[in-house]
Amino acid sequence: MRPDAPPHGDHRPVTVPTLLRYAAAFGLTAGIAILPNALAAQSLARQEQPKSPVRTESSRATSSGSYLAARHASAQRDAAAASVYYRAALRADPKNTELLERAFISVLAEGDIDEAVKLGERVLQVNKNDRVARLVVGIKAVKGKQWQLARQHLTASVRGPVTDLTAALLIAWSQYGAGDFKAATETIDRLVGADWYALFKDLHAGMLLDAAGQRKEAGRRLERAYKADGTALRVVEAYGSYLSREGRKEEALKVFQTFDKTLPNHPLVVRAMSDIEAGRKLPPIAQSAQAGAAEVLYGLGAALGRRGGEDLGLAYLQLSLYLAPQHTLALLSLADLYEAMKKPALAIKIYEQIPADSPLRRNSEIQLATNLDSLDRTDEARAHLEKLVADNPKDTEAIMALGNILRARKHYAECADVYSKGIATIAKPEKPNWLIFYFRGICYERSKQWAKAEPDLKKALELFPDQAHVLNYLGYSWVDQGINLEEGMRMIRRAVEQRPDDGYIVDSLGWAYFRIGKYDEASKHLERAVELKPDDPTINDHLGDVYWKTGRELEARFQWAHARDLKPEPADLLKIEEKLRVGLPDETSTTADKAKTGNGG
Repeated sequence: MRPDAPPHGDHRPVTVPTLLRYAAAFGLTAGIAILPNALAAQSLARQEQPKSPVRTESSRATSSGSYLAARHASAQRDAAAASVYYRAALRADPKNTELLERAFISVLAEGDIDEAVKLGERVLQVNKNDRVARLVVGIKAVKGKQWQLARQHLTASVRGPVTDLTAALLIAWSQYGAGDFKAATETIDRLVGADWYALFKDLHAGMLLDAAGQRKEAGRRLERAYKADGTALRVVEAYGSYLSREGRKEEALKVFQTFDKTLPNHPLVVRAMSDIEAGRKLPPIAQSAQAGAAEVLYGLGAALGRRGGEDLGLAYLQLSLYLAPQHTLALLSLADLYEAMKKPALAIKIYEQIPADSPLRRNSEIQLATNLDSLDRTDEARAHLEKLVADNPKDTEAIMALGNILRARKHYAECADVYSKGIATIAKPEKPNWLIFYFRGICYERSKQWAKAEPDLKKALELFPDQAHVLNYLGYSWVDQGINLEEGMRMIRRAVEQRPDDGYIVDSLGWAYFRIGKYDEASKHLERAVELKPDDPTINDHLGDVYWKTGRELEARFQWAHARDLKPEPADLLKIEEKLRVGLPDETSTTADKAKTGNGG
């Protein structure tokens, strides 16, 4: 099998790569375990909505019925419905502390922070040590500039490898808000913890001192953060902007240029370099205590969300947006989490809120289109991307997104044309461009244009030698056609060496052996592929074929029946059903025989 879409990593910068190690200890209370994994609405720009069927049904439901409906909604990651039903159950049984806590957590997840504050205050009347409630009520105080009250609640929210860092940084910003930057920096410096704390401590101490006008000490702290991790976007922005305001133009430019080499063309970095080159000074990231607190919650929330701590990450991001409703990176991180949780409709709502003048607006438009497609609103997605490409014909990201949608929808001739537009914008192909040649090669091959596909696949391999997916696709294509058998088998074996646990690539090797008549080798690899991908219909079908060839007809029919039940493509289903009826038809010659007679070797 030739997988036509290699996995893509998340290329957005991550502040603390090691944060995953602490994901198991993120719970702030016992109740955090039931935090719904989807947020139905933002606290920002909330509008009154017509009464929904859920709200109507909840008004008629019994207390027990509402509770069961809420539990079901939570299991389905429907935070909006869970919030409605838990609150309905709580109204019927207002002294039930479990319902109160669950209602509080679900409302927080939904993003209605004002309502979460009210419920949090009720939770604290019952349990003054509830750290989630302390955090939420403390953030409400930060927004209201009630600095002493904020510190009281935030101090009580401490205890845990992440929460103590969160609380210390938030307390420091509240002390800055009260006019005491010295106490603020002392609070940060007193914090003792894991090694990765140091980056957050220096970054926030530097931003805080910068906002306080303590320029020399701010520069020392920000420089130390930058030297600790020059690949963290927010660190780069904080230090680079500081240098620009200090009149150190060349140094500032170098900071951003170095980052650009690691992660090319990040919109925020591109704009920063343009501003510096034009002689403009960049503003600080955080110019107020509220903005600093929002930055704390964004930085930790984004890192947690990408590393297994979705529940706490979502809560932090919601609170960050409560303090800074147009925090673009927090919005994008929240949308990113929705995508990871397979909630494209919610992601779309967030992408629509990215400010029109943001350098990241175009990126959000592209992601919005991919989410439209995941909802089977492909015509809308396509029109959206076509407009972006028409507005900027050199936007390779929009071109790639459009091509990827067409390829996934099997419009192969069209996707080849789209990728060609992207390739036409590349003056000198470099390693990162391997993907667009690979994808166009797939589209050509699937649309029966091998003469065009082969050069693209070779070009992809030239740009990225030994790339497993390209080795697999090109090698398999050669073997399947009976050409370049020795080199094709070598390529597939090399792909398996690199990705021994990739069921699709292991299947390719097994099927290649089948095609050249080496059925014992084929059986060994296809059985392994089925272990790796037991629910894939094509791999099970392949194993059935090799069993039939080796005389294991009962096992072959079992595999074909299993493949049939796994919902294969309609054309493949017809072939499987025919094999179940009459068995595998005899072939006049194998691929190896064809190669020997000169059909392409």
